Amino acid sequence: MNGSDIDDAPENARRKRLYFRSLRRGFKEVDLVFGTFARDRLAQLGPAELDAYEALLDLPDQDVWLWLQGKAEVPPSHQTTVFEELKALCRRQSPDWIR
Repeated sequence: MNGSDIDDAPENARRKRLYFRSLRRGFKEVDLVFGTFARDRLAQLGPAELDAYEALLDLPDQDVWLWLQGKAEVPPSHQTTVFEELKALCRRQSPDWIR
């Protein structure tokens, strides 16, 4: 997926906004993780998953990065399937952003 893959239907305006935010958080490592997740999964997320994803985007990069690395405890409110997918992305042996 890329930003232009999402059609202009009103229900996809949120996905476009989230896709853009995923790529430009400001912390390179987190940009790579969130950008890859958004490219691969954003189009398939339902409303509750989009809420969980957007909540993660609203948090400070440093906190999210520590959680993704397992160096800090994830608050229960953010222990979601979306977060688990992001964490699994970080554990990939050969992430596609390195190629």
